[in-house]
Amino acid sequence: MSQHAPLIIDIAGLSLSKTDKRRLKHPLTGGIILFARNWDNRAQLTALCAEIKKIRKDLLICVDHEGGRVQRFKTDGFTHLPPMRALGELWLKDAMAATNAATACGYVLGAELRACGVDFSFTPVLDLDFGESSVIGDRAFARDPRVVGLLAKSLMHGLLQSGMANCGKHFPGHGFVKADSHTDIPVDRRSLKAILADDAAPYEWLNTTLTSVMPAHVIYPKVDARPAGFSEKWLTYILRGQLGFGGAIFSDDLSMAGARLLDGKPVSYTEAAMAALNAGCDMVLLCNQSMGEGQEVDELLDGLTQGQLRQLWEPLEASEGRRVDLLPVTPAITWDALMLHPTYMHALGLVP
Repeated sequence: MSQHAPLIIDIAGLSLSKTDKRRLKHPLTGGIILFARNWDNRAQLTALCAEIKKIRKDLLICVDHEGGRVQRFKTDGFTHLPPMRALGELWLKDAMAATNAATACGYVLGAELRACGVDFSFTPVLDLDFGESSVIGDRAFARDPRVVGLLAKSLMHGLLQSGMANCGKHFPGHGFVKADSHTDIPVDRRSLKAILADDAAPYEWLNTTLTSVMPAHVIYPKVDARPAGFSEKWLTYILRGQLGFGGAIFSDDLSMAGARLLDGKPVSYTEAAMAALNAGCDMVLLCNQSMGEGQEVDELLDGLTQGQLRQLWEPLEASEGRRVDLLPVTPAITWDALMLHPTYMHALGLVP
C-alpha cells in the first residue's frame, strides 16, 4: 500500500500553475476539490481534469455538486438539477415516482461530471429539514429521516449507475442548528439519544450503501466538547463502532470558522488537520486557500510532513485504501456519446 495521502486541496484558476503542480505531486496530497472559479466551459474543465490526472492518476478530483444552489457547473450543457427538497415534495404526492426521480438525478449528476473527468461529488445531504438552518434549507430532502434515507439511497443508486461513489453529509446532522458553520460554531444541545433516533438514523440505515461521510463542524456538548469532525467519540465510536459505517470519512473544510477553534483555543490548519485525523477522519479538506501565494496550503503540507503524521501512518494504511476505493473503476462515457445514451436520455426526462 502506498503512503497515506490525506489532504484534499484546491487551485486558484482555470488551469494548473507551476505551484499547483508542485502541490499536487506532494505525496500527502490525495485529491483536489474544484469550485465555480475553476469553471469556464466543458472543454476547459475536461482539459483541467486531464492535466490533473497526468500528474497522478490516483488523485481524486472532487466537487460540491448537489443540485439547487450548490452546483458548481451550470452552463455549457450541464443539467440544472433541482434542490433535494423538490424530491421530498414529490414524495408527498407520489413516493415511488420520487424515488425514481432521485435515481435519475443521481445518474445525470454523476454521468455529466464523469464525462468531463470529475471523479466524485460530495453528495447527498442527509441532514433533516427542521426549517431552522439557513445553510441547509432546501438542500435537505425532508424532515422525516425515513424519507431522507430512501430518497438518498435512490440518488446514490443513480450515482452508482454512473460509476461514481457518494458522500453522506453532515454527520450526525446539521439541520437542527441555525448558525452557519462557515462563519460560526453552531451548538446543538440535544441528547445523544435524540440525535441517534432522528438525525443520525439514515447513517445506520445506509451503512451498506454509503461510500463516504463528511461530519458537521457542529458541537454537540451532551456528547463531546469538540465539533463532530474532530471527535473520536463521534467518528470512531459512534459512526464506525455503533452505526457500522466502514467507508471513508472526510473532514469538512478546515478553513471554516467551525474548524478553527478547538477546546476554546484558536488552532493552526496543521493542528486542526491532526485533530481530525486523530479523531478518525481519513482525509481532510483545505478549501479556498490557494489564492494569492497560498502559503496556508504549503504550511499544512509542511506541517504534516514534519513527522507530525508519523504516529498515524500505520493505522492510516486503511485510510489510503478507503481513499483509493472512491476512484471510479468503470470507464466514463464521453460527453457526445452521453447525449445520445438511452439511459441518460431516459433519466433526463425524469429530473424534476
